[in-house]
Amino acid sequence: MELTYSPGLDGVIAAETKLSFLDVVGSQIVIRGYDLIELSQRYSYLDIVHLLLHGNLPTTEQQADLQDKLKENYHVPQELFQIFNLLPNGTHAMDGLRTGISALAGYDQHINDRSTEKNVTRAYRLLGGMPNIVANSYRVLNGQEVVEPDSELSYSANFYYMITGRKPTPLEEEIFDQSLVLYSEHEMPNSTFAARVIASTQSDLYGALTGAVASLKGNLHGGANEAVMYMLLEAKTVEGFEAMLKNKLKNKEKIMGFGHRVYMKKMDPRAQIMKEALYKLCLEQGDDRLYHMCEAGEKVMVEEKGLYPNLDYYAAPVYYMLGLPIELYTPIFFGSRTIGLCAHVIEQHDNNRLFRPRVHYIGERHNLEELSV
Repeated sequence: MELTYSPGLDGVIAAETKLSFLDVVGSQIVIRGYDLIELSQRYSYLDIVHLLLHGNLPTTEQQADLQDKLKENYHVPQELFQIFNLLPNGTHAMDGLRTGISALAGYDQHINDRSTEKNVTRAYRLLGGMPNIVANSYRVLNGQEVVEPDSELSYSANFYYMITGRKPTPLEEEIFDQSLVLYSEHEMPNSTFAARVIASTQSDLYGALTGAVASLKGNLHGGANEAVMYMLLEAKTVEGFEAMLKNKLKNKEKIMGFGHRVYMKKMDPRAQIMKEALYKLCLEQGDDRLYHMCEAGEKVMVEEKGLYPNLDYYAAPVYYMLGLPIELYTPIFFGSRTIGLCAHVIEQHDNNRLFRPRVHYIGERHNLEELSV
């Protein structure tokens, strides 16, 4: 069989899936047959959780049942906080998150059971505990008091509350929930591929997600939203941001928040939704500076490089105006993507084939007999 080398696996189809598809021609992100953008405008994050995990949008009763199952898992073992306390000062928030997920595996009494039923139960446990792990690993690492989950709040409102220590306004809850929907699933980025590769060895769900956290931590994947916000804060004004971007382009520096491996010369459709959300927050808070800065930056990049914003570009200022710590932007991204990752691992386990690619060898070859001469 003739082997073909494709750097970065560009154009290589690595798996069959019923979960999602980036339809570049039709400009749609397909989630179980539905357009993600339309879903984000009409359905909540829990609806998407049910859709990805069970294959259908939930009835009112099914959504209530899902909410109850997640609330049952809001609390995590207290030993996790002790583990976070033992981590060195300066530990990255993603490393705290990765440690928490890895440690959670030890509390699963059926860890070697890879059945769909057990994996779905694990997905509930991970999804329910994710806001707790994301928020409190960061809090402990930064010497702050642990915040207990509030079961009276919706899933997204509780997630927001555990991070900020205050209950969100209706608009804040709506926009934060919408951001979780948009980040929930995106076909086969590096972190999802990493999770499926790990799962293909018959490793457990926690191990697969631990590997996915490590992948998402890389600044070519999940750290772009943080980088965007730091640029905006450094620039301070529309004029300052325009000058900064042009200077970076002149120096051939990589600018986070623009371009996408799949969309290429089109705007990430999720970015448009977050752009609209940013405008709403600016109106509510009476400060439109970040909106105009982002619009100006978008114009510069399109005109100078033909590059369009991806989701991270507009999600960053949205999260900033929601009062979320910049260091938690990527962990929140992972928290929302947990459902997509769980669904992919379950699908991999249910129809498994071990990933074992080959290499294109470009090294030398030697004859040992030459050494004896």
